[in-house]
Amino acid sequence: MREAYIIDACRAPRGIGKPGKGALSHLHPQNVGATVLKALKERNNLDTATVDDVIWSTGTQEGKQGADLGRMAALAAGYDVRASGTTLDRFCGGGVTAVSLAAASVLSGMEDCVVAGGTEFMSYQQELAAQRAKFGIPPRVIGSHNEVLDAIHPQSNQGVCADAIAAIEGIGRETLDAFALESQRRADRAIREGRFSRSLVPVYNTDGSLALDHEEFPRPDTTAEGLATLKPSFEAIADVDLGGGRTWRKQIQRVYPDLQFAAVHHPGNSSGVVDGAGAVLLTSKDYADRHGLKPRARVVAYANVGDCPTLMLNAPVPAARKVLSKAGLTVDDIDLWEINEAFAVVAEKFIRDLRLDRDKVNVNGGAIALGHPIGATGALLIGTILDELERTGGRYGLVTMCAGGGMAPAIIIERLP
Repeated sequence: MREAYIIDACRAPRGIGKPGKGALSHLHPQNVGATVLKALKERNNLDTATVDDVIWSTGTQEGKQGADLGRMAALAAGYDVRASGTTLDRFCGGGVTAVSLAAASVLSGMEDCVVAGGTEFMSYQQELAAQRAKFGIPPRVIGSHNEVLDAIHPQSNQGVCADAIAAIEGIGRETLDAFALESQRRADRAIREGRFSRSLVPVYNTDGSLALDHEEFPRPDTTAEGLATLKPSFEAIADVDLGGGRTWRKQIQRVYPDLQFAAVHHPGNSSGVVDGAGAVLLTSKDYADRHGLKPRARVVAYANVGDCPTLMLNAPVPAARKVLSKAGLTVDDIDLWEINEAFAVVAEKFIRDLRLDRDKVNVNGGAIALGHPIGATGALLIGTILDELERTGGRYGLVTMCAGGGMAPAIIIERLP
């Protein structure tokens, strides 16, 4: 039976995703994608002429992030022209999907060496939004301007959805803030102890000077008192008239008419806006043997699930259950979990629904502390959980995350001795 081996994983440090303020924001996304692809090549003495494909994820495929960023980043990294490339979009879940499709290609026997990953510059999304505003074009919001879809499945702003889920689950702001504070504490510990050092690769400017070699977003001085002072992010927009009598709140109440909810999410308990990129090298056993590569892990199973697109953020739990079933494993078999902290309520609900040991979930912090570069995040989390399995001697790790449109991919990897 064929295996899909993970040979290596690396990522760029995440820079603050604000134009002109983040350490990476002045760079072209292609260059940062090329940084991690080049690192994989050099770290593994990879003959890129033998790379069958580069499967890349980018959530906003416009302008600098358009035109098949995966292929262009591979060329910029000096890959042989025979290493093909494609770029996909599953919103926040694209990085996990890219790795899953790479594994599927290897498991099928059609390909032997595939690189998967993603790049996302949230700073560039803000540039695009500013450009649209000049021409009176409303911000890009998933599904909000699709009248046909809206008549079937009313969709809302993701932050407003997070607030609604918190109300449904009875999870208050104090609990969400406590979760956020713990994310910062764990990320700070991981950074101080060098837990990210194996995967992290520095990014350089085009003139050869250093752009960034450390995580730029974390706020280790965060306190519960400080979080309590932050103004909710989605209170002001929940009831803004979208036209035709619609508001983000009313969109949700069309499906959940009795639901009353208040704003409880803010910048301190929501995912950080950052720029970043990550990549994973996958091969068949035969390829690894022929090229003298030592596998670090194997892909055990992957799954995709859709859920209510109106609430949008609730698919990770069914995705985790589905991938566990495919793998023939139980919750108790998983040593480490990575659930993307898009909003604190997503991770909190995930832990409660699956009755997880909190000491096994996001042990090095998550997107609240480190940031969430949309299309890249899944690849980053796979690398993070692999490093931590090796550090602790664990066997199985599960990665999942909510994605726009009410979806979630999930993947289980097994560390190899």
